[in-house]
Amino acid sequence: MPEPSEHIGRRVRIARIAAGLSQGELAGLVGRSAHWIEDIEAGRLGLDRYSLIFAIAETCQVDVVWLLGQPYRLSREAGSTPHSFIPALRTVLRRASLILSNHPGLAPTSEAGDIDRMRVQATAVGRARQKASLADAASLLPGLLEKLNTALLARDRGPERTAVLTLVVDVARNARQTLNQLGYPDLAWNAAEVAAGAATQLDDPIAKAAVAWDRCGAMLHQGSMPETEAIALAALRDLEPLTSGGDEAALALQGALTLRHVIACARAGRSEDAWEHTQRALEIAGRLPAGFADLRFHTVFGRPNVQVHAAEVGVEIDQAGKGLSFVQDVHVADVPSRERLTHYKIDRARALQQMGKAAESVLTLREAAAGAPLYVYAHPMARALVEDLARKGVPPSRCRRCPLRSWSWTRRSSRSWTRHPSSLRR
Repeated sequence: MPEPSEHIGRRVRIARIAAGLSQGELAGLVGRSAHWIEDIEAGRLGLDRYSLIFAIAETCQVDVVWLLGQPYRLSREAGSTPHSFIPALRTVLRRASLILSNHPGLAPTSEAGDIDRMRVQATAVGRARQKASLADAASLLPGLLEKLNTALLARDRGPERTAVLTLVVDVARNARQTLNQLGYPDLAWNAAEVAAGAATQLDDPIAKAAVAWDRCGAMLHQGSMPETEAIALAALRDLEPLTSGGDEAALALQGALTLRHVIACARAGRSEDAWEHTQRALEIAGRLPAGFADLRFHTVFGRPNVQVHAAEVGVEIDQAGKGLSFVQDVHVADVPSRERLTHYKIDRARALQQMGKAAESVLTLREAAAGAPLYVYAHPMARALVEDLARKGVPPSRCRRCPLRSWSWTRRSSRSWTRHPSSLRR
């Protein structure tokens, strides 16, 4: 996380000045007051909605990743571990793109892997990511992808190549999600394009829909709402013939792509569209078996995941209470993915803060950090929430420690937060 003196408000000020805008001019362009911009830049107000962050980034023509302060690395050794694999992952993704485009003159750089063993390793990567174990997923990805690169070079046709291409789609999609969570959206897009290249060669509509879901995820992380909608809607049209027949995989991907559309609408400030499509996703989930959760294609789509997304929608459009109660009679804790559950807890904490329930917000965020610390520490909205809570103060009788890096909760300036690294192990 950036040092307290480098909070997001300071980066907003740098971006505004670089763009040649006054506080009043920037405020007018993003639909806020000059006083609001002044408070954001001074760190007196939190900037805790993607919609506003993306609007400021687009208006000032700066990289949204820079504005969010990513990629974020913990100072502790364990927090930096997944980032150490990024150079190798960048290299193997670049080679995969060249191989899938049939570029001449490429030679294997590793031994050919056994397909069954690579399939087991791909499953391990998926499980690590769903557990929000970013370090484990990042450590497995480069070696496995390079083995798949070698397999692609060695198998130019037949059933074995089909099996390899299927694994490339799966592993590259897991790479995309891991890279997004670590704060590398540009590299995540590269991973999504590798998956797309393999899916194109497979010519499988389900694989193509799954890749479209990943492309939407990459676009959302870069604040590209129109592109997200375009990708999601095109994929939904292509899926329609399969969903009308009740195919479970097609329905799950239809629901997951609808939720991508939901988040794009919410971050664009289109509240009616966001709730309408959330209801549509809930209806799709109703066509699937009770307790269904899509793990095969990594979307975890089902009723609980609709509620996960509804919580984020509520925060983005300032209807937090509606978001937390949108799906009735559902237990989000039942979702078979720690990553999804952690994401929900972060957005639930954001919603509770919006609703004036600061103490409950802190407890929820602490719970999220206890289950998946690196995921929470790397999440920009979780970090923004911590700054906001620390600035406003939380009743000490309810919560004495900050969930992120265990800074004390006080009403003092964020510059004087007291760190308690040892409490991370509690």
